[in-house]
Amino acid sequence: MASPLRKLVGQTAIYGLSSILGRFLNYLLTPLYTSKMVFQPEQYGIITEMYAYVAFLVVLLTYGMETAFFRYFTQVKENPDKVYSTALWSLLVSSFVFIVGVSIFAQPIAEFLGYPNDKEYISWFGIIVGLDALIAIPLAKLRAENKPVKFAVINFVFIGVNIGLNLFFLAYCLPKYQAGEINWLVSTFYNPETGVGYVFIANLIASAVRFLMVSPQLFKLKFDFDRVLWKKMMLYAMPLLIAGLAGIVNETLDRAMLKWMLFDHLGELQTMTQLGIYGACYKLSIVITLCIQAYRYAAEPFFFDHAKHSDSRKTYARMLHVFFAFVMLIFLVVTLFIDVFKYFIPNEAYWVGLDIVPLLLLANVFLGVYFNLSVWYKLTDKTMFGSYIAITGAIITVALNFLLIPVFGFRGSAYATLVCYFSMAAISYYFGQKHFQVPYNIGKLSGYFILALVLFGLDAGFDYENTLLANAVRIAMIVLFAGVIAYFEFYKNRIDAIADRNRQ
Repeated sequence: MASPLRKLVGQTAIYGLSSILGRFLNYLLTPLYTSKMVFQPEQYGIITEMYAYVAFLVVLLTYGMETAFFRYFTQVKENPDKVYSTALWSLLVSSFVFIVGVSIFAQPIAEFLGYPNDKEYISWFGIIVGLDALIAIPLAKLRAENKPVKFAVINFVFIGVNIGLNLFFLAYCLPKYQAGEINWLVSTFYNPETGVGYVFIANLIASAVRFLMVSPQLFKLKFDFDRVLWKKMMLYAMPLLIAGLAGIVNETLDRAMLKWMLFDHLGELQTMTQLGIYGACYKLSIVITLCIQAYRYAAEPFFFDHAKHSDSRKTYARMLHVFFAFVMLIFLVVTLFIDVFKYFIPNEAYWVGLDIVPLLLLANVFLGVYFNLSVWYKLTDKTMFGSYIAITGAIITVALNFLLIPVFGFRGSAYATLVCYFSMAAISYYFGQKHFQVPYNIGKLSGYFILALVLFGLDAGFDYENTLLANAVRIAMIVLFAGVIAYFEFYKNRIDAIADRNRQ
């Protein structure tokens, strides 16, 4: 058993590293995008909006086929290649139709989105989304065949090309052009009128390179399309598509709603400025999202592997306790030292939105709690509950954004995100305790939550005489919170475990 477990851990680390490091490195592009010399808030708002649509469209265009491929690839043992070719032909046709359709109707779509002079954005994103959807199955096949290194290399090349081109266009060509130091590289490859388009061009080229890296699998593709199998896969995938779309609504719809609900009232400039501020400040909360993603790669296989152990439910409870304490510690560090973290966004024009960072951090805390609580429907094969909860979250997101955006602007979206993820966690806990009771210590979790909020509130209410005193008090608060965690999660837990063994 040790060898397969080590193999699982090793592969999880490789898959996780390529995904998490990729998000982290792209996360580090935010200071570049939001610097005074690159994009003002209204320009960054365009990036925020367009990538919100991308997230939605990628889920729509893969329509759950990746998970369906995994499901049937392991079941159809006599001819797994038929599963691969059926899934790939399905995505090949749908992606091709999407790319062609977007290219033909680029101008009307651009006018509808409010970019009548930038139809090339639409064409570029049509290709990006189409290629990203198409390669989902070849990449899934690498995972199914236990080729994590090749999978990671392909993703790292994509990340490297994307970041490298961003740095070339925006950190090299743009400053050279602004300083009047125009050499042949700048004159050949840089046009100041392209503006934010260079972010999209970098993504387009990186997606094309990644497509070329997996294209050998496409060239070997035979026309082995099984209609009966395809119908089974689609029936399996449709609930996943619904859940996926609901999840993306929770994550990204607020960006689109901000634009469409504020445009008539504030005008284009102010609306895109609010959208840009919201998108940039949201990035400061992603530190918890990255922790959740790293945790998921290790925790998800552990949930299933540990289910057969007699103490599994106690272990699941302890996992949530430790996870919650850790992310609340992160919440405290970021919020108490927001005057330091704000320089991650170097242009002070974005800083008017820093007050939403605590709300978004807490929202992501509850998203992580929801992931931990989701163990109940995954282990009891009641995965439709996951869809129901995600759909409920989507309804809450739409309703609250509709009600709050006209009153609070982008702050309304932050409140809606917090309420959405808290509600999803609460609903999952309620039904989970009915179907798969886990001894979560709600009192302890509430104690961590209240203590963190009290410390945050005390800091906000202090009138510090100087920065040195402020930092000393804040560090003391963080040490206090960490000490409470250490006592209850490690020292007291160990003492209780010894006492239980002695009673036995």
